[in-house]
Amino acid sequence: MRKLTTKEEEIMDFFWEKGPLFVKELLTFYDEPRPHFNTVSTIVRILENKGFLSHETFGNTYRYFPAVSEEEFHKETLSNVVSKYFNNSYFNIVSSLVEEEKISLDELKKLIENVQKS
Repeated sequence: MRKLTTKEEEIMDFFWEKGPLFVKELLTFYDEPRPHFNTVSTIVRILENKGFLSHETFGNTYRYFPAVSEEEFHKETLSNVVSKYFNNSYFNIVSSLVEEEKISLDELKKLIENVQKS
């Protein structure tokens, strides 16, 4: 799966939250000053070329919808981070979180208990 820019991910968040949308509808989710229609349309087409969106035709316009679920995207992104920054080791991630005090030992124990229950 290809990576997303910040703007691409922002647009995908709208699709994941709202479902199928026309580009014109996307603009309504932005605060003023809103981006130009052509800018958003270009990003949407890039997302479709990357395989994140697909479309259905309505007359001479397209309604776009996610081709990749938010969960799939998050899993793939996490996998890429683990591979790139933690030598493909989830153990290294957990160790880093404990060392940086981002997760307590009590939380880690609860996590282990939850995993053992399932």
